[in-house]
Amino acid sequence: MDSFTSPDLAMQTLREVIVALVRRDGPALSAHQLAVYLTCYLKQGDHTVRGLAADLNVSKSVITRSLDKLGEMDLTRRAPDPSDRRSILVERTGTGNQLMAELRGIAAEVAAPSKSAN
Repeated sequence: MDSFTSPDLAMQTLREVIVALVRRDGPALSAHQLAVYLTCYLKQGDHTVRGLAADLNVSKSVITRSLDKLGEMDLTRRAPDPSDRRSILVERTGTGNQLMAELRGIAAEVAAPSKSAN
Protein backbone atom coordinates (compact mmCIF):
# COMPACT_ATOMS: atom_id res chain seq x y z
CA MET A 1 0.00 0.00 0.00
CA ASP A 2 1.20 3.53 -0.72
CA SER A 3 2.26 5.53 2.30
CA PHE A 4 0.62 8.97 2.30
CA THR A 5 1.89 11.97 4.21
CA SER A 6 -0.76 14.24 5.70
CA PRO A 7 -0.74 16.65 2.72
CA ASP A 8 -0.92 13.72 0.31
CA LEU A 9 -3.82 12.22 2.24
CA ALA A 10 -5.61 15.56 2.31
CA MET A 11 -5.19 15.97 -1.46
CA GLN A 12 -6.34 12.39 -2.11
CA THR A 13 -9.42 12.99 0.05
CA LEU A 14 -10.14 16.26 -1.77
CA ARG A 15 -9.79 14.51 -5.12
CA GLU A 16 -12.12 11.67 -4.14
CA VAL A 17 -14.77 14.07 -2.83
CA ILE A 18 -14.60 16.16 -6.01
CA VAL A 19 -14.75 13.05 -8.22
CA ALA A 20 -17.84 11.91 -6.28
CA LEU A 21 -19.42 15.33 -6.82
CA VAL A 22 -18.70 15.11 -10.55
CA ARG A 23 -20.20 11.61 -10.79
CA ARG A 24 -23.37 12.28 -8.81
CA ASP A 25 -26.67 13.15 -10.42
CA GLY A 26 -27.48 16.81 -10.36
CA PRO A 27 -25.64 20.00 -11.11
CA ALA A 28 -21.91 20.33 -10.53
CA LEU A 29 -20.48 22.91 -8.14
CA SER A 30 -17.75 25.31 -9.20
CA ALA A 31 -14.80 25.94 -6.89
CA HIS A 32 -16.39 29.24 -5.80
CA GLN A 33 -19.74 27.61 -5.11
CA LEU A 34 -18.13 24.74 -3.22
CA ALA A 35 -16.10 27.15 -1.07
CA VAL A 36 -19.22 29.16 -0.18
CA TYR A 37 -21.29 26.02 0.41
CA LEU A 38 -18.67 24.41 2.67
CA THR A 39 -18.19 27.64 4.60
CA CYS A 40 -21.93 27.89 5.24
CA TYR A 41 -22.23 24.28 6.34
CA LEU A 42 -18.98 23.79 8.25
CA LYS A 43 -18.64 27.12 10.07
CA GLN A 44 -21.18 27.69 12.82
CA GLY A 45 -23.14 30.91 13.19
CA ASP A 46 -25.05 33.20 10.91
CA HIS A 47 -23.62 33.91 7.48
CA THR A 48 -24.11 37.08 5.44
CA VAL A 49 -22.85 38.05 2.01
CA ARG A 50 -20.51 40.58 3.61
CA GLY A 51 -19.24 38.04 6.16
CA LEU A 52 -18.70 35.31 3.57
CA ALA A 53 -16.82 37.73 1.32
CA ALA A 54 -14.56 38.71 4.21
CA ASP A 55 -14.08 35.11 5.33
CA LEU A 56 -13.14 33.90 1.84
CA ASN A 57 -11.32 37.13 0.91
CA VAL A 58 -13.31 37.62 -2.30
CA SER A 59 -15.69 40.31 -3.49
CA LYS A 60 -19.34 40.42 -2.49
CA SER A 61 -20.25 39.93 -6.17
CA VAL A 62 -18.42 36.56 -6.18
CA ILE A 63 -20.46 35.51 -3.13
CA THR A 64 -23.71 36.81 -4.65
CA ARG A 65 -23.18 34.87 -7.89
CA SER A 66 -22.30 31.71 -5.94
CA LEU A 67 -25.36 32.10 -3.71
CA ASP A 68 -27.55 32.60 -6.78
CA LYS A 69 -26.42 29.22 -8.13
CA LEU A 70 -26.54 27.50 -4.72
CA GLY A 71 -30.10 28.81 -4.33
CA GLU A 72 -31.08 27.43 -7.73
CA MET A 73 -29.78 24.03 -6.55
CA ASP A 74 -31.65 24.40 -3.22
CA LEU A 75 -28.38 24.11 -1.28
CA THR A 76 -28.80 27.49 0.44
CA ARG A 77 -31.50 30.12 0.73
CA ARG A 78 -31.46 33.78 1.63
CA ALA A 79 -33.64 35.27 4.35
CA PRO A 80 -33.90 38.77 5.82
CA ASP A 81 -31.94 39.27 9.03
CA PRO A 82 -34.60 39.98 11.69
CA SER A 83 -32.13 42.10 13.68
CA ASP A 84 -30.97 44.20 10.69
CA ARG A 85 -33.31 44.61 7.74
CA ARG A 86 -30.43 45.82 5.55
CA SER A 87 -28.69 42.47 5.92
CA ILE A 88 -29.51 39.10 4.39
CA LEU A 89 -28.74 35.82 6.14
CA VAL A 90 -27.72 32.69 4.28
CA GLU A 91 -29.58 29.63 5.52
CA ARG A 92 -28.96 25.92 5.14
CA THR A 93 -31.54 23.69 3.43
CA GLY A 94 -32.59 20.07 3.66
CA THR A 95 -31.03 19.40 0.26
CA GLY A 96 -27.82 21.06 1.42
CA ASN A 97 -27.78 18.97 4.59
CA GLN A 98 -28.21 15.80 2.50
CA LEU A 99 -25.26 16.77 0.29
CA MET A 100 -23.11 17.44 3.35
CA ALA A 101 -23.98 13.98 4.71
CA GLU A 102 -22.94 12.46 1.37
CA LEU A 103 -19.66 14.39 1.35
CA ARG A 104 -18.87 13.38 4.93
CA GLY A 105 -19.49 9.74 4.02
CA ILE A 106 -17.20 9.95 1.01
CA ALA A 107 -14.47 11.66 3.04
CA ALA A 108 -14.77 9.01 5.77
CA GLU A 109 -14.44 6.19 3.23
CA VAL A 110 -11.38 7.77 1.61
CA ALA A 111 -9.69 8.55 4.93
CA ALA A 112 -10.37 5.11 6.47
CA PRO A 113 -7.52 2.61 6.41
CA SER A 114 -7.98 0.08 3.64
CA LYS A 115 -9.38 -3.22 4.96
CA SER A 116 -7.65 -5.12 2.17
CA ALA A 117 -4.18 -3.76 3.01
CA ASN A 118 -1.77 -6.44 4.22
